[in-house]
Amino acid sequence: MGGPPPLTARQAFWALVSALLTVGMSSLDMAMANTALPTIAASLQVAPAQSVWVINAYQLAMMASLLPFAALGDWLGPRRVCLGGLLGFVLASAACALSQDMTQLTLARAAQGLCNGALMSVNLALVKLVVPADRLGRGVGLNALVVGLGFTLGPTVTSAVLALASWHWLFAISIVLAIAALLLAWPALPRTPGGHGVDPVTALLTATTFGALMGAMATAAQRMAWPLPLGLALLALLAGALLLRRQAGHPAPMLPVDLLRLPMFSLSVLTSLAAFATQGLAFVGLPFYFQYSLGHDAVTTGLLMTPWAGVVALAAPVAGRLSDHHPPGLLGGVGMAILALGMAAIAALPTSAGPLAIGACMALCGAGFGLFQAPNLKALMSAAPAGRIGGASGMVAMARLTGQSLGAAAVALCFSLAGPAGPTWALLLGACTATLAAVASGARLRLP
Repeated sequence: MGGPPPLTARQAFWALVSALLTVGMSSLDMAMANTALPTIAASLQVAPAQSVWVINAYQLAMMASLLPFAALGDWLGPRRVCLGGLLGFVLASAACALSQDMTQLTLARAAQGLCNGALMSVNLALVKLVVPADRLGRGVGLNALVVGLGFTLGPTVTSAVLALASWHWLFAISIVLAIAALLLAWPALPRTPGGHGVDPVTALLTATTFGALMGAMATAAQRMAWPLPLGLALLALLAGALLLRRQAGHPAPMLPVDLLRLPMFSLSVLTSLAAFATQGLAFVGLPFYFQYSLGHDAVTTGLLMTPWAGVVALAAPVAGRLSDHHPPGLLGGVGMAILALGMAAIAALPTSAGPLAIGACMALCGAGFGLFQAPNLKALMSAAPAGRIGGASGMVAMARLTGQSLGAAAVALCFSLAGPAGPTWALLLGACTATLAAVASGARLRLP
């Protein structure tokens, strides 16, 4: 009657390890795909702007599924959603590894994104379940550290694989890691009592709203015939209006707009949105910038991408501890200002710039992003009521994904509008979105 017994210290440790391994696997997969994008484009003989669909399809599926899976996590418990997502991720990664053309890879990546939507929707909910409240800052700091490690290893692993084999083998690595995460998570993740049920109509409207929104952004960025992006945008508006009407008055709505009425939560979401738009612009645009603008090969590009994520990994646990003692608005604002400076510095590099100068600029960006991430995560999860951690976790992931999707779409638009100068345009736009994030984060200092 009273729910499951509390976890022992050993059980909590292994539950946290399994949650961290899952998010690390996801980050590694995303980093490898981003870094290999120019190679994939050349292999499949598609234009750079078209190759961005490898990223867009993944993110579209995640956006459509994230909040329904978060609500499902509140109903069935985060454990079941996570396990189902891991099993699906194994199968979808196998489909990616076996893809032979752009259509097959795009569909397989969409399946991967759907499964990752399940994983990311409950990630922070699992962390909050197993970490004591007074150490939540350190818990999310560890989460950010593992995300950083995934993005750190991704470019290096990509360089090593591409030096020896085709890009298909990158997804074989994801298969192995997903199986390992599944075997660890099955006995370790805590069982929690179920909550309210999930309305399938609301889930369909939510998926349609965000799927159509992402589709409209992606097709507009690709400069497709105007009826398609306009039609998708109108579909998103209609489905969104019906969604808000249907869930009005619900105590735990699938699209938790009620949480956005909390000033700390809404400002933290805005900060996250702008920060991850910067990350999307950078991590999709930089591989093309290093190869097309600066003339480096695929292996060197992977190595040049490493300092950013490596410094994020080093800064994340420090920022997590700082967030237990200092306001997130201050830490996030300073971090995003540093990131804006770093993005502008990379865009200003001469074509003769050596690895040391590039690495220093990338490390500066990593320091800024690392200082922002853990404090912002803590602010988001702490601002949500205790019974709404599933919805809050879903909104955290949705803000991150929406930002990354906007960034990826903006890269494709820069390529379409500016041609060879597209990567530089993307970096300068990233400096602007990082500045917006710094302003939004600083606004939190004025809250009581």
